[in-house]
Amino acid sequence: MNTPRKSERLYLDLMKKTLSFTLWPEPPIPATTLYIKSPVKRFLTSTLSWILNRGGLQLSRVRSFSESQRLEGAIWPGYADTMIGIKRLDNLQYCIETALADGIKGDLIETGVWRGGACVFMRAILLVHGITDRRVFLADSFRGLPKPDEKKYPADKGDKHYIHNYLAVSKEEVENNFRKYDLLDDQVVFLEGWFKDTLPNAPIEKLAVLRLDGDMYGSTIEALESLYPKLSSGGFCIVDDYALKGCRMAVDDYRLRHRVNSEMKEIDATGRYWRKE
Repeated sequence: MNTPRKSERLYLDLMKKTLSFTLWPEPPIPATTLYIKSPVKRFLTSTLSWILNRGGLQLSRVRSFSESQRLEGAIWPGYADTMIGIKRLDNLQYCIETALADGIKGDLIETGVWRGGACVFMRAILLVHGITDRRVFLADSFRGLPKPDEKKYPADKGDKHYIHNYLAVSKEEVENNFRKYDLLDDQVVFLEGWFKDTLPNAPIEKLAVLRLDGDMYGSTIEALESLYPKLSSGGFCIVDDYALKGCRMAVDDYRLRHRVNSEMKEIDATGRYWRKE
């Protein structure tokens, strides 16, 4: 593993700030970007937006975020390529670089990638360290979250993530995000589809870093069941959504069932991680 020079460290710091859009104030977003609960407001917003768009205008929503919200990744941003915030990006860098320094075997994966920013950062870290024999896997439906299977996973009853088109980012858009940073190559592998279909037979032998960002019980437990056995001893398991009830229950259930006793550490208000013993 190459030891990064100061210029390469600055590059990774700049990548974090760029991917999270923390270098700039948040511009207004189209009013239809985020889901509107009220049917009446949703209809009026959609209609007015359509009328304005025909005239080359746009109905926008102004939002402002605090520095703390950006650091913690406590927002749904309009223009960032990742919503995980600086603290979780710092943690991701720490986990990858520690695994590389300690010679932990395996690839890197994120399950639930949104616009792909965290995975772009994974690839940037491998580039800086001159790593050519590890891959970055992106597992996602690339069409949003699934409707809850309440019969199989009662903990997901009433989950509404699937209604948010904002969370549905196409594979093509994610590929283009990699291209923006000149980081799309054969070390980047897409696993397109629902986790229950793609992860059990994913072409992965070993993992050094497993990053879970599935929000729901079903998405989280399916990723753990298929991938945690492939995580090398000394590798890192990162949980993005531990503050969400469904995700937290899935993680706790899996750890209890499989006697995972590694200490779980806090990253920020929602993120957790542990190192596999």
